[in-house]
Amino acid sequence: MDNSFFQSASADGEDSMTETTGTLYGIGVGPGDPDMITLKAVKILNQVDVVYAAASTKNDYSLAVSIARPHIPETAELTMLRFPMTTDREETRKAWKNNARMIIDTLEQGKNAAFLTLGDSMTYSTYGYLLQNIQELAPSLNVVSVPGITSYQASAACLNTPLVEGEESLVILSGAQGGDRLRQFSGIPENVVFLKAYKNVGDITDALEEADMLDRSVCVTHCCQKDQEIIHDIRQLGNRPPDYWTLIMAKRKKVNHGSR
Repeated sequence: MDNSFFQSASADGEDSMTETTGTLYGIGVGPGDPDMITLKAVKILNQVDVVYAAASTKNDYSLAVSIARPHIPETAELTMLRFPMTTDREETRKAWKNNARMIIDTLEQGKNAAFLTLGDSMTYSTYGYLLQNIQELAPSLNVVSVPGITSYQASAACLNTPLVEGEESLVILSGAQGGDRLRQFSGIPENVVFLKAYKNVGDITDALEEADMLDRSVCVTHCCQKDQEIIHDIRQLGNRPPDYWTLIMAKRKKVNHGSR
């Protein structure tokens, strides 16, 4: 079995700061509440020289930076990495490599850097793509990935509803292409989460109805932010403008077989 894809990192972020080259810390900052950043992430942010985050080529705004701002010291240099909002894959790949090279240059100067990403660092994250490019271009550099609380974990907590129980399954899907991924399953999972659902809520709603999960579904927008909203009838989403910070959670109806 080829395990080359799985590359280990230092378990203790602080130890790696003694290296002659710097260390990159990929930090998941959680879903929106600054208090939901881990203690490990806060400790690292207080020690790095440079803090990176992704931004559009159109503006400097980064929700990840806004979340982490209370924990970023004034001594840290804050740098936004530009990523074009385009479907041109070649332009996107070029941006990944250019931004990876910028971080590599910082690390080779002996500086420690953090890259901030929403939610968890390894779940549908901007950091994941950047990490792949850094590992390809400079595999010897030290990288430590710091997990964070995901939006669906936080949403389940807001709803006081368990994500999974007993022997149930949980499927995490991207809603960027609508509900087709759910339709492809030969069996219906007990629990489904659609992330990135904002542009395709209509087709996701249809897919959940086809799976007989629509009546046990709920939408959370802007999770753990000031304008958080919980929508129990996701059919309403079709009458609203698309909202980027939208996720949908659904559960399969439980079958009561009774007792004999």
